[in-house]
This record gives sequence, structure tokens and C-alpha cells, in this order.
Amino acid sequence: MAGRFALADRMALIDASGIRKVFDLAATMKDPINLSIGQPDFDVPEEAKREAIDAIARGFNKYTQTQGDGPLREAIRGIIASEFGWGADYGHLVTSGVSGALVLAFLALLNEGDEVIIPDPYFVMYRHLVNLYGGVPVTVDTYPDFRPDPARIEAAITDRTRVLVLNSPANPTGAVYTQTELEALAAIARKHDLLVISDEIYDAFCYDGPFASIAPLYPNTLVMRGFSKTYAMTGWRLGWCAGPKHVIEAMTMLQQYSFVCAPSMAQAAGVVALSLDVGPYVEAYRRKRDRVVDALGESFGLIRPGGAFYAFVPAPQGQTATEFVRKAIANNVLIIPGNVFSAADTHFRLSYATSDDKLARGLDILRSLA
Repeated sequence: MAGRFALADRMALIDASGIRKVFDLAATMKDPINLSIGQPDFDVPEEAKREAIDAIARGFNKYTQTQGDGPLREAIRGIIASEFGWGADYGHLVTSGVSGALVLAFLALLNEGDEVIIPDPYFVMYRHLVNLYGGVPVTVDTYPDFRPDPARIEAAITDRTRVLVLNSPANPTGAVYTQTELEALAAIARKHDLLVISDEIYDAFCYDGPFASIAPLYPNTLVMRGFSKTYAMTGWRLGWCAGPKHVIEAMTMLQQYSFVCAPSMAQAAGVVALSLDVGPYVEAYRRKRDRVVDALGESFGLIRPGGAFYAFVPAPQGQTATEFVRKAIANNVLIIPGNVFSAADTHFRLSYATSDDKLARGLDILRSLA
């Protein structure tokens, strides 16, 4: 009986993440082969852990400024100047993860009925947050190769379109956008005066060439990066956002009344983390990616992912992804059906952020099921 304690109408616009449901299921299983969660299997680098411990010991446990602590903001300022060529007209903000940055950005930018273009497949949070804040998610099909087709994207633009969301390297597909593709997307955004949100949380994980950002190509870009994937700091809730100063100022004001600030000791560790070489971790994941492609490329028709640590795999012919996922879970392998990330139920997401042994066993089982 809800009575006067009924939930707000906006809660009907979102539902529980399919990823989280599988995560909860994993907690009830005995030693599952978990290929579902996008969480690095390596630990936080020792240097970053020591700095966080030292920060706690020296009393760095209170609020920082809402926009972030000075040393970390200075390090971020150096990144945006050297990589994007951005100067005083741009602002930056330390956030509670990239998820926190997305919450603040959509809340600051969207009016009722404003449209947001999102390539499909997409990270599940995008569509739900747009709905929650009164916007209209407009998904653009990128099947079968998950490349961003400029013509399709431009065809989806209306006079209500405000934002184009890009995610490269992408979750769930592992697609990495090329410089040429980004130049074409920048031209469309410029023509229609759109703000681009560029989610670059997986920027370190590119296996077949260097990472490219749209930020140097298009000034009206909000770049979002974080520490969760590159430095395995998923539980530390630390990220950052940079972009046009008036947007960052609005997001900072909203953070003051919501998250307040990112965790102080995590910010101290973040300064150290940014100076570390994660090349060995990236190389390890490149090898895992190659194992997945070797195992599933021919038998499943998998398109080779170029980055992140996911493969978006076609379900065997004659089966929906949901049906195949049920079989996999019955055989102790946890994967995510593609309809969590997409209008289609034709693929499943596999995360290879796990041990080599579990990955090998999981791949063997998936091949046997196919």
C-alpha cells in the first residue's frame, strides 16, 4: 500500500540494470565464471594505494572544494592543455566517477522534451538518465559493425536535438572510433550546434592504434574520463569532466547540492595514479582480447573489438541473446544479454576483465554451447 508514500512518477521511466541483476546473481553462485562485469581483475597500483593510506593518516579526510582538490585539478589542467589545446575558456571538475559526471551533465543541460542522440548499442546509463531528467533518448542503429554512420546520425537530428553522446572505446561493443570518423561527427555537431558528451572512460584501452578524442576537433565538447578502469579504482568513485566553462560552472553548482565533492583520499591518490605507466595492464588486456577473437571470431561471427575490455558477440543462429545467456548461466558462465544495451536482442556482452584461466574455461563452455 503506497498511499502518500508513493514513488515519484519519474521512477517509472527507469528500471533496474540488467548488469546489476547479473552482478547480484553472481553473489549467490559458488565460483561462477564471471564474464559479465566491467571491472578490472588487476588491483589498484601500489603507489596509488600508499598515497591514499598516507592521505588518511595525515588527516586528509574532510571535504575538498566542490570542484576538486588543487593538485589533482592542476594535473587535469595539464592534460586538457596538452591533449586538446584548451585554455582559459574551458573549465574542469573532479567528479564522483564518470557516472557522477553524466548525472550532473544531463541535469544541467536538458529541458523537458530535449532530444539526445545515442548510438545503439550504448552504455545502459545514458538512456535511463536522459529519461529521468525529462529528455528524449534518440538511439541510432550502428549494427552490424558498430561504426558511427554520419548519415544515420544526421538524419536523426531535429530542432529539439541538444546533445550527441559518444563513447569510444565503447561499452558494450569495444568499438574505437577513428580520427576520420570523429572529424565527420564533429562536422555534423558543428553544423547543428550540438553539445557533444564524449565518454572516454576506456581511453587507455586501445589495442590496434592510438586513442583519438573528438575534443581537439570540436570546442563544444564535454570530455569525461575516470580512474575506475585504467587504475582499477572502481570503488573509489573518482573521475573528471572538462568542457565549456559555463557548462562546467553549472555542473559544479549542482555537485555542491548533490555529491558535494569526490572522496578526498581518492583525489590524493588520483594525482599519483595519473603519473603511472599502465602499459603492462593494457598489453595484458590486448592478449585477452586476442584470445576472445581467436575463440569466438569464426564460430560466432564476432567482429574484432578494438578497445575497452568487452566483446559484443552475436548469439548463435536461431537463438535470441536472452535465450543463449540463460543456457550460459545454467552452465556457470555469466554474460549479459545485448537487449540491456540495445533495442536488439541479437548479441551478448562478454567482459574479458578476468583471469586467464577463467577466461579460457568460459570461452570453452561458450563454444560448446554454440
